[in-house]
Amino acid sequence: MKDISKHPCFDKESKEVYGRVHLPVAPKCNVQCNYCDRKFDCVNESRPGVSSSLLSPGQAVAYLGDLRKKLTNIAVIGIAGPGDPFANPEETMEVIRRIHKEHPDMLLCLSTNGLELKQYIDEIAENGVSHVTITMNSLRPEILAKIYKWVRADKKVFRGEAAGSLILNRQLACIPLLKAKGIIVKINTIIIPGINDGCIESIARETAKLGADIMNCIPIYPNKGTDFESIIPPTHNQMQEIRNKTAKYIKPMTHCARCRADAAGLLGKDYKGTVDLLREYAGTPLEPGEERPYVAATTHEGMLVNQHLGEATEIYIYRESPNGYRFIEKRLTPAPGSGNSRWIEMSRVLSDCRAILTGGAGPNPVQILQSSGIRVIQMTGLIDSGLDTIYKGVVLRTIKKADAFKCGQSCAGNAQGCA
Repeated sequence: MKDISKHPCFDKESKEVYGRVHLPVAPKCNVQCNYCDRKFDCVNESRPGVSSSLLSPGQAVAYLGDLRKKLTNIAVIGIAGPGDPFANPEETMEVIRRIHKEHPDMLLCLSTNGLELKQYIDEIAENGVSHVTITMNSLRPEILAKIYKWVRADKKVFRGEAAGSLILNRQLACIPLLKAKGIIVKINTIIIPGINDGCIESIARETAKLGADIMNCIPIYPNKGTDFESIIPPTHNQMQEIRNKTAKYIKPMTHCARCRADAAGLLGKDYKGTVDLLREYAGTPLEPGEERPYVAATTHEGMLVNQHLGEATEIYIYRESPNGYRFIEKRLTPAPGSGNSRWIEMSRVLSDCRAILTGGAGPNPVQILQSSGIRVIQMTGLIDSGLDTIYKGVVLRTIKKADAFKCGQSCAGNAQGCA
């Protein structure tokens, strides 16, 4: 049996002894909170939603193996974003399965909004997840309507009280299911003065009835550019009063460090080499150790990523050199009209490429290329910016599909060219 007391977030006594590492493998999110901004990253800023790099499952496992040699006190591996783990279920579950197999001695934990958690509870329990944190900000849909700009589920976008009711009901349903699997449950609540500060005691009372073990009340971090940027955070005394009220029902967490999605080391004493090590692994192939020196790009003129994958008749190939990035050659793409065979053949054409930068791609080519070890980056802008992301692990701020294309609507990724 694993010693669950070694988790520094759930056991205050262990925070000076045992460290944790967060693996940033989940960039997408299925809700938009009015206090959250995942676009900005400063290495000196410690808050959820921030990561200096993003890793594929293969990169994350390789990074973890290296990090454990440098930090021998790591006891916990967590996935906390920078988006939501279950808005990125394939990546999240692959990492969990591989860690459970390769690092069976480690505690595994997840931090989620709970929206899509339910369908994965059996699988995470089977693969050793011992701790789950759910962020719950109110039990009242009309309050949640003020906190969430939108919630996306079942391929629909919900707003207002409908969004609040949806996420609340799914969160509450997950707590007893997690407890039935023996998983320790922590409730995170962001304290937003004037919005939900009157709801906190009820959250503690009702989640404790469902079996939650601990509650972490976190003062809002006002992020510039968000709807709540002007809200003044609660004072230390106000937070203490809130924790005293919740303590009547549930054990309060009093030592939260508001960790980044790429945090590593002891709480409040993060390992200073994390950023460099993350960027080193983010610059490797999706499966480190493979010989994939090149990056492909779909482009009209060789300067900008400005062409959809389906319309490209040739692909530009680049590689990193001591003097910057070097154009290598152009390669012809397989002819359209052959269904998924086109993308399978394209993965062979690009077998020595670790990634492709493209203005847009349908779901089928993305799935086929990435299952072949070729990372698909959908973006617009300078090719060099995309190459910085691949080779140097720099977070690309402008990742987006080209505005001219609506992948999945007019184009289904069926290899017939662009509609």
